[in-house]
Amino acid sequence: MPQRTVLFICVENACRSLMAEAMFNARAPDGWRATSAGTEPAGAPNPRTARMLAEIGLELPSHPPQPLTSPMMTGSSVRVTMGCLDTEKCPAQLKTLELRDWGLPDPAKLDDEGFRRVRDDLRRRVEELARELSPSARGPRSLEGPHAP
Repeated sequence: MPQRTVLFICVENACRSLMAEAMFNARAPDGWRATSAGTEPAGAPNPRTARMLAEIGLELPSHPPQPLTSPMMTGSSVRVTMGCLDTEKCPAQLKTLELRDWGLPDPAKLDDEGFRRVRDDLRRRVEELARELSPSARGPRSLEGPHAP
């Protein structure tokens, strides 16, 4: 079975989309993987992103924040924006493709508790997406790492 891709998109690819990628890939359904990108990628992940992922037993993806490319957009089976789809930052092509927009606030602007609330909401949404895309009905999949609390 060919591998299909979920593409998580935000502006900087420094918080939400990186966390979603890590969460999805921790327990990806058979035949699926995730990647993430930003319309205006930051130079590095937000320093709190790794810490917030570590709290649930996950690590940051190995790639730094990366730019959204046309091949990423057209090569993905599912495209999810984090609530940052706007006319200034998103390429016109992205607006013509089927998207899911999760409307999450940018955790970089929040205190640690707010960051955790966004992380936990993101985890719930990623778990729902993973169940939806799963080729079998094996029940809920937890998107926590092996050492998560």
